[in-house]
Amino acid sequence: MDELVLTNARLVGRSAVFRGTLQIADGRIGSVDRNGTVAAGAIDLDGDYLLPGLVDVHTDNLERHMLPRSTVRWPALSALLSHDAQVAGVGITTVLDAVCLGIEYDNEGRARDFSEQSLAALREANSSGWLRAEHYVHLRCDLPGKDVAAQLEMVLDEPLLRLVSLMDHTPGQRQVRDLARSRRVLERQGPISDEEWERRLAEMREKQAKYAAENRRLLLELMKSRSTPLASHDDTTVEHVEEAHASGIRISEFPTTMEAARAARRCGMTTVMGAPNVVMGESQSGNVSAQDVFEAGLLDCLSSDYAPVSMLHAAFLLAGGDESELAEAVATMTAAPANVVGLEDRGVIEAGKRADLVQVQLCGSIPRVVRVWREGRRVA
Repeated sequence: MDELVLTNARLVGRSAVFRGTLQIADGRIGSVDRNGTVAAGAIDLDGDYLLPGLVDVHTDNLERHMLPRSTVRWPALSALLSHDAQVAGVGITTVLDAVCLGIEYDNEGRARDFSEQSLAALREANSSGWLRAEHYVHLRCDLPGKDVAAQLEMVLDEPLLRLVSLMDHTPGQRQVRDLARSRRVLERQGPISDEEWERRLAEMREKQAKYAAENRRLLLELMKSRSTPLASHDDTTVEHVEEAHASGIRISEFPTTMEAARAARRCGMTTVMGAPNVVMGESQSGNVSAQDVFEAGLLDCLSSDYAPVSMLHAAFLLAGGDESELAEAVATMTAAPANVVGLEDRGVIEAGKRADLVQVQLCGSIPRVVRVWREGRRVA
């Protein structure tokens, strides 16, 4: 029997932080001693925090490694291994890698469909035991994409699939309501004329009008008999939320307004927002502050979105130096996301749960990962 004892730790439990000792056997938490004593012969954490391993249900980080520059397409397996080392190094022990379906080309007309390469790399690395964190798949379906329904149907039986989300990034609505901001994003590769902007905007709106509604119907039909959770992306209005809920969708991912977050709570939907929003103090798209949503009691889960390092940082920012608030903040990136994607065996420090753990030391107010264990085995 493989045993490990961690002592003199500030354990972050479901509702409180307390000094204690953790005994681990065969990858599971065996016992939790809350009396604050230091066990002889154990690994002394010297008063550092010990958190459950983070569970990230939405990250674009794999794609960022596959596309390190706008003209560079990195080999998929190499990108995955680098991404995996990064997420494990910041305390993420379970990650749902976002794989986009329906986006064939980027705004500059370059091929951008990484789904086949991403899935092949994930299957190979998982089956070979090469990964530090445990990886699953989050399929993000772009509603204006011509063939998105056919693409989803081809991979619906993927064993790694844990979440499907429906998204529409056509400028002028949802996340991209601000057309001027959308144009500035498009011009990162260089200025474009008014005529070129109008042409591209018209093309995107034409695709939306032609495909989005029918694709939404087809995708919902495909998912109707499946147990995989469904998310609606960038809900902005009460109508968006109510339409999603009426369609059987139970996750509101990245609501862009407080109005949408309140509507999601009334409908009993789980809200997911991005931790970078907390760290930066605002949404990069000019939408509602995740901190405001948290303080209003409307935030259920935080994900890394585009920056894995943001999750731990966000937890301590939300807590504001108050340990009584830290447990609630940590739960948004451990227990809550684990439960929403059906992984109830992890996300809390309790006897019988998986020993996915993160030792954290504060450098001033900034959390630093010291050690990471997945199922009792050190991975970072």
